Amino acid sequence: MVRRSQSSNPRSVVVLSAGTDWGTRAAGQRRGSGAESSIPRRQPARIKALQRTIEVARTAINGKRWHEARYALSRARALTDALPADLTVQEREQLSALRKKFAARNTPAAKNARQAKQPAPAGRTGGKKPAAKKSTTPKPRPAPVRELGDRVINRAALGYGPTD
Repeated sequence: MVRRSQSSNPRSVVVLSAGTDWGTRAAGQRRGSGAESSIPRRQPARIKALQRTIEVARTAINGKRWHEARYALSRARALTDALPADLTVQEREQLSALRKKFAARNTPAAKNARQAKQPAPAGRTGGKKPAAKKSTTPKPRPAPVRELGDRVINRAALGYGPTD
């Protein structure tokens, strides 16, 4: 394992370790949530940040990027807590719908819905196979070769000795 450490020397120093300290280093690290990210100071900026975060959470859930969705939902929760409830009614409704969708990602109902969406493969029992379709695009022709004729290289002009 390669780890870079800072020293008083302006050049960086590379420290090689066998990886035996992974357990102690990982114990001090936690999974980041969106709550510790900075919140804008002014109220209109907070509302705009909340709306953007809801969009990020929606696209992450639709794309089944669950870690990104968890981060966005926790950031959205921190932003809604920092805003008055009467200004964020619509956003809170959207967030609750997204939280329900996020919570239902591993339930049997979600798995059944996914299986119902997948079309069943149409199996053929016998008969002819369909003929291969002919390509309608014309094949590119090779470029014509230029005829160079009987050209002789002047070796003396290039600095080589005379040939016998």
